[in-house]
Amino acid sequence: MRVHYEILSLNVGRPVQIQFNNKEISTGINKLPASESLFLSWLNFEGDGQGDLVHHGGREKAVCVYPYEHYPFWEKELQKTLDYGAFGENLTIRGLLETDVCVGDIFKLGEAMVQVSQPRQPCYKLSVKYGVPDMPLKVQETGYTGFYFRVLKEGAVSKSDGLIRISRHPKAVTVSYANRIMHHEKDHLAGIKKILEVEELSVNWRSTFVKRLDGIEANPRERLTGDV
Repeated sequence: MRVHYEILSLNVGRPVQIQFNNKEISTGINKLPASESLFLSWLNFEGDGQGDLVHHGGREKAVCVYPYEHYPFWEKELQKTLDYGAFGENLTIRGLLETDVCVGDIFKLGEAMVQVSQPRQPCYKLSVKYGVPDMPLKVQETGYTGFYFRVLKEGAVSKSDGLIRISRHPKAVTVSYANRIMHHEKDHLAGIKKILEVEELSVNWRSTFVKRLDGIEANPRERLTGDV
């Protein structure tokens, strides 16, 4: 069964140079809504870019997605009204949360086809944007991270197209669950193995979990496990 989700805003922006802690950094976190249809390539939307290509962007993080349902929480936390694209996301959506979407799920996005590759990993650029030093940690703790798409088929996308889930991954590892094992239950052996069963997990997250698994299995006395 195909399920349709609303795209409230399609956001893009080129990287700019800003001053932070007495040095110049490049960031693409400040994105603005686009009213027209945009072409989505293997790497990003036209008119979009990332300032740090080591930690952002690339084939497996071509599109950043964030649920609008989290905006009221952050507006209260930050004591300010937030515009679409507030978290540097390309798609501000409604109706699809981290608890509802799984790594490996496939969606139709306009003419394009996309697949969930990993949760969004919050970085210090959020601290730069909002002047809150522990903002990345707050995002991790809440689990309100959003997630990334890899592109399976290129094509034109507009806000009005919406997001249509074509298939759910059979392993049913939600973004929320992956976040929990990555950030909170780091020694959860069964959880790590369950996530690693998802072949569609991004290379970076897979590498992190494989290293962690090797460390746990090398030191079984330190292992803390729980029910999946």
